[in-house]
Amino acid sequence: MLGRNNMSPDRLEAVLMLLMLMVYNASGAFVGINIGTNVSDLPSASDIVSILKAKKIQHVRLVDSDHEMLVALANTGIEVMVGVPNNQLLRMGQSRPTAADWINKNVAAYIPATNITYIAVGDEILTTVPNAALVLVPALQFLQSALLAANLNTQVKLSSPHSMDMISKAFPPSTATFNSTWSSVMLQYLGFLKKTGSSFMLNAQPYYGYVKGQGVFPLEYALFRSLNPNSQIADPNTNLFYTNMFDAMVDATYNSIKAMNFTDIPVMVTASGWPWHSARKEPAADVDNALAYNTNLIRHVLNNSGTPSQPNNQVSTYLFELFSEDLRSGSVSGESWGIMFSNASAVYSLTFEDVATASTDSPALHGMFCVANSSAPHSALKQSLDWACGPGSANCSAIQPGQPCYKPDDIVAVASYAFNDYYHRTQASGGTCNFNSTATISSTDPITRNGQTCQ
Repeated sequence: MLGRNNMSPDRLEAVLMLLMLMVYNASGAFVGINIGTNVSDLPSASDIVSILKAKKIQHVRLVDSDHEMLVALANTGIEVMVGVPNNQLLRMGQSRPTAADWINKNVAAYIPATNITYIAVGDEILTTVPNAALVLVPALQFLQSALLAANLNTQVKLSSPHSMDMISKAFPPSTATFNSTWSSVMLQYLGFLKKTGSSFMLNAQPYYGYVKGQGVFPLEYALFRSLNPNSQIADPNTNLFYTNMFDAMVDATYNSIKAMNFTDIPVMVTASGWPWHSARKEPAADVDNALAYNTNLIRHVLNNSGTPSQPNNQVSTYLFELFSEDLRSGSVSGESWGIMFSNASAVYSLTFEDVATASTDSPALHGMFCVANSSAPHSALKQSLDWACGPGSANCSAIQPGQPCYKPDDIVAVASYAFNDYYHRTQASGGTCNFNSTATISSTDPITRNGQTCQ
């Protein structure tokens, strides 16, 4: 007979929610999102949680252990990854009491109401703060001891995100290895992951892989779009075909782990996304490509297909990121990875539900429209319009003479109708909103006349 339960109603509810989520998440990979703080006007913690609920996002990665966020996330069931910032790593790796104090104040104090499941210790430490390399594994070990003492070691796992720069040569994936400079640290790190049953955290950004490749890889390969049969990319050592750069990065990581004689360590992608704006020297960073990448990434992760060399290992992924961080130093594109502005308006519309079986007009495009560029020469617009209604197979019946959207003196409006129809029909299979630079993405809803969508 069970003894009397002395849990408070709130605590019992939190425990039940945790158990339900553990069962739910056992079924496959998930897509979460990063929440950065380099934002000049960051919404309140409660407003951020409201956004997460509205978008049905069930997994978040915090860059730190912000207490207001942890309180706001309580009793939501959302799984939370907290972070130990790089500037705290040195103290953590040199003092067991400091690590224990951090766990008590930032993790134990909020469980079980807040569903903390992972701690990311530092971020890309070995490639960005190399002088802290020697304290990375001690920090992990001290934090693990503190979790054990708090009886939280089964619920909360520890790891540390690494960038692709850790891999000397990522393609072909079958011959990838970690940079030998870090061999000693990586051996200890992988040993820790193996012993604790944790995941290798990888920041996989095909945008940077595409830019650094300088034309070696087609843009379609980076965006999960269909490749021309003559452009198929294969690993010559395994004859495995790669339809996207994301899978190649993950497999390069698996093979780098294997090269150090470790197996059965899962890879979790802690950051992946695409910038929506840039300076002119980064033309691939635009809204169209950002929407395509993130939509296709979500679809790819949620179909639980794994990768070519690891078909049975699903790759849970955290999208980078919720808000564009306008205070981030560096390039223009570095400030423009968010799917939302800090005022909670969308940069573009994105769904975090399973869109694998979505209709051709993907729900991810709701609220986004492909419209003609009013500054484009009319001759160029006419050429693009003819292509859209011809080889592009857009439904242009409504812009024919006598039809509700026919406007003979407004080629911008007519072209916008055709461009938008083509884009919504074909985006899921690789269609773009470009038309030789005569079109652009807009959040302005075209005018509706007699049931027909017009511009």
